[in-house]
Amino acid sequence: MLDTLHPFKRNYLDRNGNKLQYVNEGQGEPVVMVHGNPSWSFYYRNLISALSDKHQCIVPDHIGCGLSDKPDDSGYDYTLKNRIDDLEALLEHLDVKQNITLVVHDWGGMIGMGYAARYPDRIKRLVILNTGAFHLPVSKPFPWALSICRNTFLGTFLVRGFNAFSSAASYVGVKRKAMHKDIREAYVAPFNSWANRISTLRFVQDIPLKPGDRNYDLVSDIAASLVEFQDVPTVICWGLQDFVFDKHFLTEWKQRMPHAKVHEFSDCGHYILEDASDEVIGHIKDFIEETEASTTDAKQESVA
Repeated sequence: MLDTLHPFKRNYLDRNGNKLQYVNEGQGEPVVMVHGNPSWSFYYRNLISALSDKHQCIVPDHIGCGLSDKPDDSGYDYTLKNRIDDLEALLEHLDVKQNITLVVHDWGGMIGMGYAARYPDRIKRLVILNTGAFHLPVSKPFPWALSICRNTFLGTFLVRGFNAFSSAASYVGVKRKAMHKDIREAYVAPFNSWANRISTLRFVQDIPLKPGDRNYDLVSDIAASLVEFQDVPTVICWGLQDFVFDKHFLTEWKQRMPHAKVHEFSDCGHYILEDASDEVIGHIKDFIEETEASTTDAKQESVA
């Protein structure tokens, strides 16, 4: 069933002895899609199919997620910096160093924009889907469910013992209608044991909330870099019923990226590409085509 729902060739990059699985479909300018927690490249399956006729779609599974290896803490340090390093290594391996359309969702925003902060000249467009690339907005309380997962033994027991994080997300992450059983099972399939759920817990534990927390300075640097992208074409598609990446995050994105084209979905949740797949993909395709046309016109005018 999984091969039918996720019908892409499986490619692997060795990362210090761990296999990082990635999708690499199509030819043309690259579209790099970065997932968050607790999902994997499966989240982007419909977008890959929609864009791979004209673009090279590159979609990694972070270590510990999807079809990538899931080492314990002795085999991999589950930190934001390592996630960014992994993405950089993959794009270097594929020799993808220019004209990148970067698509980010959930914690993939921090990872993707962390890479973009290192190489801003490589980014041609940004597609932002219910994510963040800055600290928790001051107006936003840290969600109690994440606090339990991050800070308590009970959270560890629920996440790793019962797959509570991934399983719950497959239900509460959509709002228009429930996920079909096969889709929901595909989301949670890679996280099928205590050992294989390490990443879903470490992602939450890695969220920096105050100075001195690991990654706090790195997140501050990523947030500070966003000013460099205020001339980069950007589209935001946002499910307003997301209980984590909610209106507070969207407001901050609007403040930091005032040039962005914004599409808000009042009846959609965190998994915006599930709730409003056709609409969001349509917006993304239109955005790419419109910005490509604008770039072509600008080049012609400069030559003239």
